[in-house]
Amino acid sequence: MANIEIQPGPLLSQIEYPDDLRKLSREQLNILCDELREYIIDMVSVYGGHFAANLGVIELTVALHYVFQTPYDQLVWDVGHQAYAHKILTGRRKVFHTNRRYGGISGFPRRSESIYDTFGVGHSSTSISAALGMAMAAKYAGDTQRQHIAVIGDGAMTAGLAFEAMNHAGVSDTNLLIILNDNCMSIDPNVGALKEYLTDITTSPTYNKLRQDLWRLLGKLPMSDISRELAAKIEAGLKGLLTRSSNLFEALGLRYFGPIDGHNVQKLVDTLTDLKQIPGPKLLHIITVKGKGYAPAEKDQTKWHAPGLFDKVNGEIQKKISPTPQPPKYQDVFGLTLLELAEQNDKIIGITPAMPSGSSLKFMMEKMPHRAFDVGICEQHAVTLSAGMATQGLKVYCTIYSSFMQRAYDQLIHDVAIQDLPVVFCLDRAGLVGEDGATHHGAYDLAYLRPIPNLIISAPMNEEEMRNLMYTAQLPHITHPFVIRYPRGEGVMPDWRKPFREVPIGKGRQIAEGKEVAILSIGHAGNFVTEASKMLLTEGIQPAHFDMRFLKPLDEELLHQVLQQFPIIVTVEDGSRIGGLGSAVAEFMALHGYHNQLRILGIPDRVVEHGKPAELHHECGYDAEGIAAAVRSLLQEKVMVSTSGSNC
Repeated sequence: MANIEIQPGPLLSQIEYPDDLRKLSREQLNILCDELREYIIDMVSVYGGHFAANLGVIELTVALHYVFQTPYDQLVWDVGHQAYAHKILTGRRKVFHTNRRYGGISGFPRRSESIYDTFGVGHSSTSISAALGMAMAAKYAGDTQRQHIAVIGDGAMTAGLAFEAMNHAGVSDTNLLIILNDNCMSIDPNVGALKEYLTDITTSPTYNKLRQDLWRLLGKLPMSDISRELAAKIEAGLKGLLTRSSNLFEALGLRYFGPIDGHNVQKLVDTLTDLKQIPGPKLLHIITVKGKGYAPAEKDQTKWHAPGLFDKVNGEIQKKISPTPQPPKYQDVFGLTLLELAEQNDKIIGITPAMPSGSSLKFMMEKMPHRAFDVGICEQHAVTLSAGMATQGLKVYCTIYSSFMQRAYDQLIHDVAIQDLPVVFCLDRAGLVGEDGATHHGAYDLAYLRPIPNLIISAPMNEEEMRNLMYTAQLPHITHPFVIRYPRGEGVMPDWRKPFREVPIGKGRQIAEGKEVAILSIGHAGNFVTEASKMLLTEGIQPAHFDMRFLKPLDEELLHQVLQQFPIIVTVEDGSRIGGLGSAVAEFMALHGYHNQLRILGIPDRVVEHGKPAELHHECGYDAEGIAAAVRSLLQEKVMVSTSGSNC
């Protein structure tokens, strides 16, 4: 992509770091917010990225860096996709056009990128725990002046980790400020009792106004210990009389302030300045609008979470135009197939932790709202909820992103696998996901799932195989937990709606015949093997190709045949080279005394950064070119060994 130079406004162009921001007058802050909002609109429209969430925190970001002495005062964002303004104001404006691009800056806060990024945040609900840890470390070091601020969305607040952290924070006696950014949205609209609870607070302003008036009055009087105690008692009385809403946070030991307008930068500056003077853990509740300042994004916040490239004038999002039918996204194949199966089987239930659009469970939720549920950002709860339903004879399809499933590993083992409950886990975004980078890559699921007893672990090579695996998983005789993992993005079959067929559990299939070299693949990466084979055929090399389909149980009969017939074996997977298909084949060879030459291709043992999936597959050496190169190398090694042996 060619770089298009986007000019910042006059004030923004003068700001490289927060020290520059603090030189502005309070009156200039509104102008800066307007310039910063326009700059982000320009940047994302041209280069892509997360959009609506960033527009919602412009004023908050400016106020935070204006009032607090960052990076000495430590700021943690939750979730990090709302940190674009933060990055622009902390030394990265001139390289912001590289955001989420291969070799460029990350789309999320990253400690190795800037001292202003105090904690890496790709998944939600970690900010309070992290900021509390920093605050406790400062207290331990005797630093009583340093402030610690966790900015957490109301969607992220639904996770158990956030409540665990607040429960501890309330008794910590630390300089911790939690800012609850309440916009009723995560990626999709928020759900659950906490949403209703926060709505009750925001629609019951009487108590908040009276409390502010009380403290304003007392602020004009000499504040002795007695008057402070009296003020606290009057405040508590007002609270009990007028509302129960703030009791949740204060019952946890957090002083509650708000709600206030999160788009009034002057009010934010005043409030944050006051809160700096109040010791101990506290929570400021602000109300914001996701997509603020860009009408289409305000109107449809889910659509504009990460819209891709768009025309900022007319709001038209660019779409791929092709003269021929294109393959669907795997997530849509999942969503539409699940709806189709649910229409045939009334025991099927759908569960997702806060990703109805991302996973495409939305199709079933729209048609069958009593059988498809968004449980909020609560992966652990989603898994155990599914297990509970399974004990009652329901067939639950729990759809979770591969990297998010890591957060529910204990529940997967203890609540599902040990009890051998037939929950179907559909792991979306498996493998290298692209521009979201290291925190979102589904690199480890094959490796972390394989040791767990009772699991069936599968990965489809294409849309038809995915449909058939989903169909197979709900059949009455399938009584074990069943995992289906698939990548982000498009598949390979425009004509994908084929009649359902049962897939034999633990059985692979041969895709192409060959000689000397056998390539064993699992999942979508098998399509890379097909491309590599075409390249090699032009050179007179004809590898055999086998789609294993199942990591567990392995097709041992097929492996015996392959290992007896082919001296050279290559395994290909869109997952960690350690612990996945390649490791399983190596273990099988060792167990049965095979000495074939083995090359394992997959994600290496290091953190892979962000970029387009094709760029990352190439970097990791298991795209078509990498597979072909590995086959050539192995054949050349065989020739060299043979030649060396004959010379002896």
